[in-house]
Order: sequence, then C-alpha cells, then structure tokens
Amino acid sequence: MANIRILPEILSNKIAAGEVVERPSSVIKELLENAIDADSTRIHIEIEQGGRALIQVSDNGKGMNADDALLSIERYATSKIIADKDLFSIRTLGFRGEALPSIASVSRFTMITRDKDSPAGTKITVHGGKIKDVTEVGAPIGTMISVSQLFFNTPARRKFLKSVNTEMSHIADTISSMALGWPEIQFRLNHNGKLVKTWTQSGDPFIRAVDIFGNDTRTHLKKLDYREGEITLSGWISTPDTHRSTSQKIYIFVNGRYIRDRGLQHALFEGYRGRLVKGRFPLAVLFIDISPDKVDVNVHPTKHEVRFADKTHIYHMLKETVSNVLSDSERARWATPKEKIERKTDSKPSPSPGIPAQMPYSRSPYQAPLDLQAGYLNMPANNSVSYQPGPEIRESRPEAMDYSDKPLADKAPEAFVSPKKTSAYEQKTFWEESFFQSLHIIGQFRNTYILCESSEGLILVDQHAAHERIYYEKLKHKSGLSQIPVQHLLVPETLELGYQEAALLEKLIPNLQLLGVEVEPFGGNTFIIKSVPALLADREIKPVVIEMVEKMLDADFSKGLEEKLDQCLIIMACHSVIRARQPLTEKEMRVLLEQLDACSNPSHCPHGRPTWIQWTKTDIEKKFSRIV
Repeated sequence: MANIRILPEILSNKIAAGEVVERPSSVIKELLENAIDADSTRIHIEIEQGGRALIQVSDNGKGMNADDALLSIERYATSKIIADKDLFSIRTLGFRGEALPSIASVSRFTMITRDKDSPAGTKITVHGGKIKDVTEVGAPIGTMISVSQLFFNTPARRKFLKSVNTEMSHIADTISSMALGWPEIQFRLNHNGKLVKTWTQSGDPFIRAVDIFGNDTRTHLKKLDYREGEITLSGWISTPDTHRSTSQKIYIFVNGRYIRDRGLQHALFEGYRGRLVKGRFPLAVLFIDISPDKVDVNVHPTKHEVRFADKTHIYHMLKETVSNVLSDSERARWATPKEKIERKTDSKPSPSPGIPAQMPYSRSPYQAPLDLQAGYLNMPANNSVSYQPGPEIRESRPEAMDYSDKPLADKAPEAFVSPKKTSAYEQKTFWEESFFQSLHIIGQFRNTYILCESSEGLILVDQHAAHERIYYEKLKHKSGLSQIPVQHLLVPETLELGYQEAALLEKLIPNLQLLGVEVEPFGGNTFIIKSVPALLADREIKPVVIEMVEKMLDADFSKGLEEKLDQCLIIMACHSVIRARQPLTEKEMRVLLEQLDACSNPSHCPHGRPTWIQWTKTDIEKKFSRIV
C-alpha cells in the first residue's frame, strides 16, 4: 500500500481554512474584502455571541448570477485572475479564490446573491464543505453571506476561541481598519441585535480618521502628502504629544489593502526618532498608492503582508516624509511673529522677578557645568558650505547672530547657514524668529525647570532635556564632519568587563573611534581608554563607556552603523550636561535658551522627551474660572 495519498477535498479545505480563518474576525475580513471588490456602498455586519453563533455580512454590491455563485464556493475559483501576468498586477483585495470554500468547510454557510441581470436570487447552503441545497429566492441586488456555528466540525479550533468580548474586540478592530481605508462606504455593526457602531459615508478620509482615533485627536493629526513618480504617500500622523502604549493605532494601506508590515512601521518610528520615548507609539493612518506591478501582495494566505520591488526607497521616503512633517509642525509653534513682551529700558538690564541680582550658585561634584560655548553648532561663516551634516542635523537658522554686546562667550559663531540639499525630500527654510531668545525669564522652578513668559502664556523649559539636545546636536554635527576634538588622557583609564560585555566592546571599538573615544584591548576582559572627546574631558569616561555597552547588549546589536553611533551619541550627551536640581544663574539660563534656538529639533531631547511645555493665557484663565 502506498504511503503517499491525495487528501480528500473536504480535508484539504479544512487545512486551507486553518491558514485563512483564524477566528471570527478573519471571516469578517475576507467577506468585507469581497463586498468592497463588488463596488458596495453599504455593508451591514450582524454578529451573535462574538461570532461563534453567527456572522452575517450583507452588501449592495454587484452580486452574482447562479452559475457564478456556485463557482465561487469552489477552491481557486476567482473572477480576478485570468493569466500569469495578472498575479503581478493585482488591483483587487480578494483574488486567491480560497476564502469562501475555506469558510464554508468549517461552518454552516449560506449565501444569497443576485446581480442586476437575474430575475431572482440564488441561495446556496453548505454544511462543513458539503453543498446541501441550491434554490431560487427573491432577493435584492447584492450579496448576503451567513456563517453560523464557526468551527462546529473542528472542535480543537473552536476551543481556542477567546471570550465573547475579546472576539468582538477583534471584529470591531477589523471593521474599523477596513472603514478607515474606504471612507466612501457605510459600515454598520450589530451585535446580538443591538447597534454597536455605524461608520457613515464620507468623502473626506480625515473625518473617518477622527472617527476611528477619537475627536480629541482632531487637532493633533498632521497631514502627509507626498508624490514621487508612480508613488503617492498620504494620510495623517499624530504629533509627538499624542501617543499610545501599543502600535494598535497604526493603520497602513497599500493600494487600499490594510496590511501589517514591520518594515513600514520601522520607517514610521524612524521618522519619530528623537521625538517619542521608548515604549510609546504614534497614531497613524498611511495610504501608499503604487503601481501594482511594483508590489507583490501574494506572499501570505491572509494577504496581510506585501513585498515591494524597491522596499528601501519606500521605507526611506516614508521616514523622511514623516520627519519633515513633524519638523514643520514643531516650527509652526514658534515660527509666526509674536508680540514682544514689554521690558524696562534701563541702561542696565534688571534681574528677572524671583531671581536675585547675585544668585547663590553651587554644584555637587557630579553636576556638569553649563559650558557657554559647548552647545554652539560652530559652522563656517561662509554660506557655501561643502560638508555633509549628520542625519539629525537637517537645517539651522540662516540669519547672523551677533553676541558682541553680550558677555556670554569669547567668540560666538558669525552665522548659522543651511546646508545645501540635493535630496528629493527638501525641507522648508528654518524659522526666522529666535523663539527661545525672545522669552522673558522669570526664574527656576525647583532648580530643574526654567520658568519663562511669552506673549502667549507661560513656558517651562526642562534644563537637562534642553541641554542634552544642544550637546547631542553638537556631537552629531562634529561626528558628521569627522571633526570631534579629542583629548588624549595623560594617564589612560583601565576598564574591566564581564565576558559578554568585553566581546561586545571589542566590536564597538571602530564605532567609538569615530566619536573620539579611543579604546584598546589590554588582555583578557580588560581595556584601556586612551582618549575622549574634548567635550567630555572633565567628565568620568568609564561610566559612559559601560552604559554604551549595556545599552547595546540590551538592544539589537545588528542595527546599522548609523543607529549604533546615534545611541552612543545620546549616552555621551546625557553624561555631559547639566542635571535636574542644579541651580543656574540668569545668564546661564539665557545662554541655554539661545543655544536651544540654534538646534534643528529644539522641542525634544534625544530620548524623545519634550524640552518645553506651554500653558496659554486662555488655559490659565480657564483654570482660575476667569473665562469659561
């Protein structure tokens, strides 16, 4: 007797169902895709007991005649693919011809459908993959599919279903994602005879996005709109102050198909780099429209994954577009001309309220001094620069900054110039106004926050986060030019590590060299540190190197060189700057604000925390019930 045999069709359908139908929401997804492909404008979903008892999807689409209805429940039967070339130019959501027979093989399945040319509808009943009945019935144009007792004949699958509430949550999320991608279609969801949600038709995708994300996000969503050749990227992303603890509110559509793509998600997160703290995720709805022959959607049974012909270009386009939109949004917070706050015109500036003329000043040994030169991004005064800045240095303030009348530094840069761009993702000119320099300093709050007054309200600047951003961009700029000033140690420092840490540090040595940290093996698990960046010359270097190694162990060391160097720069900046609970003189606070103005991203520290927050006059007066 032969050991290899052909599986019965019913059994092979059940196996296919295991790939296509994971839970009730999987059935919903497949049926909605078919309804959308049928040019429906109204889709009604009826659910009972979280999909265990009943899943019913009705649409007003084109429907089918009797012959097509019978063929639709045969495996690999489809109206959407005729020749090989069609596989590489798919324009529809459903196309594999597996959904209906797979669903029918693990449920009690009923389909009623009629097209405009048929005098009557066709009703087909299938139980566990076997056709029980085919009859003519009265029916409107469109299709209604009922799936009852899902997994009744595969009890092992049925017992893995979760609670009614959990399954309904998955169903609602599936419908929300489909509704977000197709705002011109009305979706209505009922559960156990009660209306759960109606997604009304809308010609404006933004209205549907607000409906999905919540009305409180309306003013926190920024529009994406970028076109290049046959590729269009559109949608909305949330500002960095609006985020979630999971990535569930990220919706990505490729040619109208809702997908889950780690590469695209990673590109999105890279666009937010330095703006969100670790473990927080933005809200986003992204629409990528691309020529169908440039993307393969036939790589997964559930069609949740795609493969791009040029994925690197798509990822880079998404990352840069997101980053540019966020940068423009941040600049808009201070780019418009603001009314200057009235100040006294005495010959000598008087101290700010709450700050004595001679503020007592002291530091504990671990606190870093505020170097009045350290944060400046010293660039050539000549406007025809030829260097290539680091990835985070995108633009700088173009106007000259004259500090000759301010006792702040021996020599300030003559001008800040914008690097010449050749990228397709060119950004707008940097803001013309010196926002932070225009603030009126009131004082320090708990020796941690610089309290300022603006024409619009009250502003708090986190001195550590702000100085960290300044130092980070200073180091980033110098590393981009390969010009980090180095301080050779008179007596090299010895560093001893564990086996795992030592092996990693040895791999990191070439990267650290680029940052001005010269480390050499000294036998076994011991290393010597021979030089450090000049900015860290008066800091203890061993804790910095140890933290770099620990961070790399904790993270994925397979990341690219740029990400490794960036992580090292962030740690170096964090160890180099002033701390919380460190008192500052008014002059030091003023210099800190001036240097923050010169940063390309002054709103967030390198870890993604905000450097400043604002309460408008209206916010404050509402709190005191002066206005309602």
